[in-house]
Amino acid sequence: MLGRKLPKRQRLIGLWLLLSGVSLLGGAIFAAWLDSLFQPQGLARLVLWLGCFSGGGTIFLVGLLLERMLFTPLRHLQVQLARLVANPDARDDYPPEGWLRGLGPDLMRVREAWRSDRTRLATAHAEGARSAARIRQELETLLQVLDTPLLLCDHHRRMLLFNQAAESLFDNHPGLGLGKRLDALLPVSSLQDSLGQLPEDGSPRELLMPCDERWLHVVMRRVPQSNGETLLTLADATTTWNSEMGVRASMAERIAPLRQHGANLASAAEALSSVRHARHIDDTLRQRLEAVIEEESHALGNEIEGLGSLIEDMQQQGERLAPLWSNDLWRSLNERLADSHIEVLPIGMPAWFKGDAPALLVMLEALLVRLGEETGTTQFEGEILLGNRRVYLDLIWPGEPLPQRKLAVWAEQRLETLPLSPRIGDLLRQHASDAWSVADADDRHARLRLPLPAMDRVGAPPDQLPPRPEFHDFGIADLPPPDAELARCPLRALEVVAFDTETTGLELRRGDTVISLGACRIVNSRLLASDVFDVRVDPGKPIPPASTAIHGLTDDDVAGAPPLPVVLPRFRDYIGDAVLLAHNAAFDLLALQAPGTGTTLDMPVLDTLLISRALDESLDGHDLDTLAERYDLSFPPGTRHTALGDARVTAELWLALLPRLEARGIETLEQALALQATALDREDACT
Repeated sequence: MLGRKLPKRQRLIGLWLLLSGVSLLGGAIFAAWLDSLFQPQGLARLVLWLGCFSGGGTIFLVGLLLERMLFTPLRHLQVQLARLVANPDARDDYPPEGWLRGLGPDLMRVREAWRSDRTRLATAHAEGARSAARIRQELETLLQVLDTPLLLCDHHRRMLLFNQAAESLFDNHPGLGLGKRLDALLPVSSLQDSLGQLPEDGSPRELLMPCDERWLHVVMRRVPQSNGETLLTLADATTTWNSEMGVRASMAERIAPLRQHGANLASAAEALSSVRHARHIDDTLRQRLEAVIEEESHALGNEIEGLGSLIEDMQQQGERLAPLWSNDLWRSLNERLADSHIEVLPIGMPAWFKGDAPALLVMLEALLVRLGEETGTTQFEGEILLGNRRVYLDLIWPGEPLPQRKLAVWAEQRLETLPLSPRIGDLLRQHASDAWSVADADDRHARLRLPLPAMDRVGAPPDQLPPRPEFHDFGIADLPPPDAELARCPLRALEVVAFDTETTGLELRRGDTVISLGACRIVNSRLLASDVFDVRVDPGKPIPPASTAIHGLTDDDVAGAPPLPVVLPRFRDYIGDAVLLAHNAAFDLLALQAPGTGTTLDMPVLDTLLISRALDESLDGHDLDTLAERYDLSFPPGTRHTALGDARVTAELWLALLPRLEARGIETLEQALALQATALDREDACT
């Protein structure tokens, strides 16, 4: 080991001090023996003692000179070379010094030539990259606006592409992600035969398949002139199924009674007409026929009334009546009213309700224009009030309430901008609603009130996230097949999940446990920005203030969070077939494998701490902060000592270590595990 690597600084200093001490001690003993033997006096005695100490002093001074002029510059040069291998554009913090100072111009020339070659290579590919970027931008734009969920898979059924519609369809499903197998997302047993029999010309094949509690309509096409890639478009058929088996089925059931009552009524009316012209028929038969007509008319009226109720239900339950957040409605309404100088100020608490948003906006705009003309004001207030089973949308203005006859006239106004030009009253009936005006409680304001269907949902809708750039990665198709031996898989082809935990303390064997678990995914040597796992965990015990001072989490932050036995199966689903990665993985694995969790993490684990120690045995400092500084990595503000923040930097550290591993011929998972095992054997503290 000493013949191949620069010795560790602690060992070198220890050896130097040991030799110096032994030499000085031996010199002192030898000087004392000679002094007692010859008993020199004056200058001779001084020369005797100095000569005996000269060996130890020389060793001490030579070691000090070598440490300052050679070994320290060599370590700095090792750090700089490691940084340049990981990132050619890294800053130069350690110029050659000491006896290596003469290498400075040569090292600068090598670095500049390296960067110059990279610049020329980038310039040579600029035109192709510009064209590829334009195509990629057009593809991402198309994926973002396309309402049809779609998935693109390679011949190993790994996902190469998906769009936002697919992400919405499989909301929070752990099986959706680049590089993940289709098996984890859909019951592939239903697709197996169809996928194997798809024609190569791209002709579609359709399939209706169950997925969780839904039925999905799947259209599959083989991508022509590709390496067995398949495009799947999906649609949720459950809504259509429920519609056909619900209100529409009830309508079909009412058709037969309507026809029967109509036929009976027609027969009775015809018979009664014949009886009236027959003089020899008594009144008893006539009364019986009249009773039949009355009975059938009443039954027919009931059936027609029921049919009308079903039609109203269809209008209210149709796909056009969608969940709406009131603040979104007010914002859109004010945008429409900008040219008319009318403004609505939302007040009160926002709420969910159900409505036809385009029609409601046109109707409210027409009503506000009418109100502005009637009241002479352009400033209105809008409020949503929760009723028993309805939501009341109120438009408020200073003044008197409107008479109902005026509202009846307004209800006849046709809205020409909508298809078929419906009247305001038609839209109110579509929402099972009406309009009336009431005085406010302060007797200074009035309201126009519209009841609308309520929703069970509570809370504001989540913020719209920016479009993710990782919806596609066609390089996944070039990776080894998933059934290849994992140990021989190239490091750059590995699917890696970097994770980290925050705990109540460091004494895991004495009751400390996990309070936060964060992870991110590396696919095809790319760190996916938004494919993350970030969950708070209820530790079932108070968090000590000393731990809160480090990670910032308090008891209130984890109140109501799921316990570790609930979180761990979800994390196992998130990992899938990936390899785990952590910094000082032994600690985090011990935290996750606490008794009672019931879930085992039995996949291979890479440890950046051990790998760094194995690569740079002679360097001090392999903690995450030191390595981040060494490889020019940074923690975004507020992310240090957070589970997800530390996991992201660990993932970036792994990508920085990859070139150094490859430079040493370590290119497979098996070789990387063997390398880190050597560091584990040498460092008992890591066990």
